[in-house]
Amino acid sequence: MCRIAAYTGPEIPLENIIVRPAHSLLEQSQHASEAKLAVNGDGFGISWYGADETPGLYCDVLPAWADDNLTNLCRMVRSHLFIAHVRASTMGETSRANCHPFKFGKWSFCHNGQIPHFKAIRRRMLAALPDELFEAMQGTTDSEMIFLTLLANGLENEPITAMRATLDQIGPAGVGAPIKLTCVFSDGQALYAFRYASIGQAPSLYASGTLDNGGRSLASEPLCGVAARWTEIPTDTICALTADGLTMTPFKEVIAA
Repeated sequence: MCRIAAYTGPEIPLENIIVRPAHSLLEQSQHASEAKLAVNGDGFGISWYGADETPGLYCDVLPAWADDNLTNLCRMVRSHLFIAHVRASTMGETSRANCHPFKFGKWSFCHNGQIPHFKAIRRRMLAALPDELFEAMQGTTDSEMIFLTLLANGLENEPITAMRATLDQIGPAGVGAPIKLTCVFSDGQALYAFRYASIGQAPSLYASGTLDNGGRSLASEPLCGVAARWTEIPTDTICALTADGLTMTPFKEVIAA
């Protein structure tokens, strides 16, 4: 499973989240403690927002710990909102096109988890995309397909409705092969996330309280290494995080709406 870290708040160097904390995303790339695999070495990526609404993007297939460009970039680039991801692949080869985050317009997106029956539904989901989003597909992952399907289902205007419609399109998995999705994404204004599992628990995700600079973070594992200082996002929950706080909505309320 992959690991994710994201931030929103006053502008900071990317390294304050990705590199410098005791249990930073860079540390989690080799020593994850809440994943099936401790090592996440199948590439990495960062999307970040500045004056332009379209995010910058840097991805590579190297393990995060093996790329000096990553630490230099994180030291020099400052942003008020960014998403970073280290990959342990479950679907799709190790290639730059398959590294997260993915971006389209002002949106950036990353995913941790699996759709075990993805090969069986891939053609149907591709066919359902409008031309613009079909042509935007570059890789072969279930993650990029989730992102483009969310956009097709109205992510721009109704994120919660888009998530519900996308889960309907994915449909049920086979017996003994549950769907597990933890997704983090942004439009440059707020961080959004959801955890969903058809059975059991989705991959971990936590939200920080207010950091010492007034910002907030989402991460697969608490960046300080102390879970008690962070709020775990429950499975089957949608959340939005801004510098003002965290809001969470259970999926059962979304489905009932």
